[in-house]
Amino acid sequence: MARGVFTLSLDFELIWGELDLRGPEALREACERERTDVFDRLLELLGQFEIEATWCVVGHLMLDSCAAAGGRTHPEIVRPQHAWHHGDWLRDDPASDESASPTFYARSLLERLLASPVPQEVGCHSFSHVIYGDPGCSEDAARTDLDACVRAARELGVTLRSFAFPRNRVGHLDVLREAGFTCFRGPEPTWHGGGGRGALARAGHIVDVLTAREAPLVEPRSVDGLIDIPASMMYFPMHGVRRHLPVSRRVKRMVDGVRRAARDGGVFHLWFHPTNLVYEREAAFDGLRATLSAVADARRDGSLEVLPMARLAERVAHREPGGKPPAYSPG
Repeated sequence: MARGVFTLSLDFELIWGELDLRGPEALREACERERTDVFDRLLELLGQFEIEATWCVVGHLMLDSCAAAGGRTHPEIVRPQHAWHHGDWLRDDPASDESASPTFYARSLLERLLASPVPQEVGCHSFSHVIYGDPGCSEDAARTDLDACVRAARELGVTLRSFAFPRNRVGHLDVLREAGFTCFRGPEPTWHGGGGRGALARAGHIVDVLTAREAPLVEPRSVDGLIDIPASMMYFPMHGVRRHLPVSRRVKRMVDGVRRAARDGGVFHLWFHPTNLVYEREAAFDGLRATLSAVADARRDGSLEVLPMARLAERVAHREPGGKPPAYSPG
């Protein structure tokens, strides 16, 4: 890149992110607080610093309501057969609406997102948090899941271009390409195995934060006809054992990454779940504000630009032989 690039992607999933592991009640309170205390505040902060982020949204959240047919919701979707989950993958879908089940639906929030004065990109995070990179997700399961996302987005006037894989497990790239996607977020290149959920990965993340280990600048590249935009780091939540890690160490890693991208001309790709900001909310927002302030300073002096995933992918594809994805437009 001629100049440094800052890219921010957000996995907006509410209850769907942990539903298969913890059920519908474990994170209900946190997700309700995400809706009432975090969403608008985060959108306002992005507007304040004129940051166009990529919101990778679970497709079911785009619905205002849904209903069961023959005792099953969304019967057109082929269910995955993940080894750790028994029974119907969508068995917890309440088949109701946003007012009755606000952690399963978020159509009104998506409408507010699309009305933002600073345009925000709406990307995809699967329809129901199916793990595409797991053997239990067949090609038919991925394709029908993705078709449901495309339909739900189309009803909002959105054409989906960017994808973030649930649990960062990459899979079925051919299905994404056929559905019109141009890019995805690849796992961060780290010494402890990137976005994994194992003990080594969790311990490695904690070590990274404690030592303020340098987060990598990344190089987007073409993979199977799509642009892989790897993550540089996640802004970790402050709950459980991680609440004991000083927020200043997180902020140092993020600000250092922004400044290195501005200095060296690389891509710094930050990501997190909006739910991450629920815990120790004031400290979490203060840390994000300090990071976005560093982005604004570098952009002001001309050494950094802010690009959502689809626009960055378009830029990268134009420099690749024969590469030219569909033009990106916000929303």
